[in-house]
Amino acid sequence: MKKIILNIGRQLGSGGRSIAAILAAHYGITAYDRKLIEIAAQESGLCKEVFENADEKKSYGFFHSIFSNRSAANAFGSNESYLSNDALFKVQSDIIRDLAERESCIFIGRCADYILRNNHHCINIFFTANLQDRIARIASEKNITAEQATELIEKTDRRRAAYYNYYSGKTWGAAESYDLCINTSHLGHEATAQMLIEYIDKRVKSEK
Repeated sequence: MKKIILNIGRQLGSGGRSIAAILAAHYGITAYDRKLIEIAAQESGLCKEVFENADEKKSYGFFHSIFSNRSAANAFGSNESYLSNDALFKVQSDIIRDLAERESCIFIGRCADYILRNNHHCINIFFTANLQDRIARIASEKNITAEQATELIEKTDRRRAAYYNYYSGKTWGAAESYDLCINTSHLGHEATAQMLIEYIDKRVKSEK
């Protein structure tokens, strides 16, 4: 099988992770989401909490990094946390490039499309969904109210956009940043995944 590298951006509640799981099972490849944090911790020798604290969060400058990381150091009892978000982004970026070089895989978020912008095997996809569908999904998954789900969606999407825009210099969710932008409300997760399988197979087959 020719190499397949899928980079997935997603609004919270759009089903990006669920669709990635369907695609990963179909192709027999790994979908890397929070698993990247575990790998980054193992390969860097830093504790996992350091990467969790910086996960998909942009750098906010020198003084913010000092005080936020000092709080993390107090909490985790380690000077490892003094590493800036930019340094942690570099560690994770190196791991993403290494994985993409070695195997077919799916990356969820974490600027993978930008990090792998010179990898011709990549297919970059962004998932959105109607807001009411996203609210209902998150409220059900997390057992919270619609108001709480709405607040979480807004907060998470702002954070993801800030992270992506900061490190890539592009615009999170803008069509020109991706090969496909898909509203999952129209077909649902299974049918969307099947549509993507057909698209991916044709793209891979057309590669020289």
